[in-house]
Formats: sequence, C-alpha cells, structure tokens
Amino acid sequence: MPTPWWIRVLVWIGAPAVGTGVAMLLVLLGGVEWLPGPFGLIEELPDLVTTYVTPALGAVLGLVLAAMVDAESLTVRVSTTEVVLTRPGHRRAVPRGDVAVAFPDRDKLVLLGRTGRELAREPCHLSKRRLRAAFTENGVPWADEDPYLNSYRRWVPDLPDLPPTANAILAERQKALKAGDEDELRDLREELGRLGIVVRDVKKKQYWRHAS
Repeated sequence: MPTPWWIRVLVWIGAPAVGTGVAMLLVLLGGVEWLPGPFGLIEELPDLVTTYVTPALGAVLGLVLAAMVDAESLTVRVSTTEVVLTRPGHRRAVPRGDVAVAFPDRDKLVLLGRTGRELAREPCHLSKRRLRAAFTENGVPWADEDPYLNSYRRWVPDLPDLPPTANAILAERQKALKAGDEDELRDLREELGRLGIVVRDVKKKQYWRHAS
C-alpha cells in the first residue's frame, strides 16, 4: 500500500510553485532584504536580476521541501508472513507473528510486539482507514491509538526507576530531540528498546515506559 502517486506528483509540482509564488509576492510587497540567508543578499543585486533570481530561489527551496516530504513517503505491505515498511533509503521487515498490534501515533505508524516492545515506528501519511483495512484483513490487530498510552511517564534526569545506562541514553536523546537530529533519535530509541524501554516524544519532551 504505497502513498498514492497523485499525492507525490502534487507535492513535487505544488511545493516549487508555492515557493515561487511566495518569493514573487515578497518582491512585490517591498523586497526581501529583511530575510536571512540568500534572500537578503538578493536585495543587493540589480532590480532586473532580482526579478528573476528571487522566484528561482523560491522554486529551489520548494524542491528541497518536496524532497523532504517525499523521503517520508511510506509503502506498507502486509502479508501472511511479514509486515514490510519501505520508504526511500530505508526498509524494515517484521515477521508477521511478532506483531501484536499496529496503530497510528500522530504522523507515525507503530508496530508493537507481544511484550509491548516497539518493533517499528515510521513516518506515515497514509489514510488510517486504508491502514486499518490492510492490517486487519491480514489478521494483524489494529488500534486507533497507543494501547499503552496511559503507562508513559515523563522523563527527567537521573530517575531512580531507570538504570543508569537508560538515564544516560535518555539524556543524550534529549539533546538530539532539541536539535531535531532524526537519525540520532532513531538510533538512541533502538538502544533504549534493547534495554526494554519504550520512549514517546511530545513537544520536545520524552515520555517512557517499560516493555512488559
């Protein structure tokens, strides 16, 4: 079940068009000298050059945004043997028998194991109705929200209920959360998973629970 092709086409066409339109509007409204980065430098160019360079830069920024959105285009394949989650540059296959439940968590699709351990968490913008059908038709239970939602606790440094290793990882992960380092967040989440700790992020804050 891939992201519909027309949505991907719309993103690749629409984002550069919007970027170009916004850039042109800024020029018409009185210039871009107050903006940071390359936009501010454009104001120093001759008017004729600015007229063409600013929309082009807006289009380029739109293409960058489209690429970032497309990188999170998830394809979900559910069979009798496995669940495969694929997006550009990343593939995760989970044995069908290991999955106890699937559910959406805001803009993520999450798979949990029999002990409540997190098996997968991937960016997902697919229809919840289509996801529910894909999983339930193949015998995988579906929940509309995290069944362990009430079990999470706010993390603060040096919690006595957590081993020192988990506290240290959560401290490093808090830094990555503030910096928006998605790769580091993913790696440290998996490290916590190996310790039997499941973590959930809400507005730059970490919440955790033990796997059963």
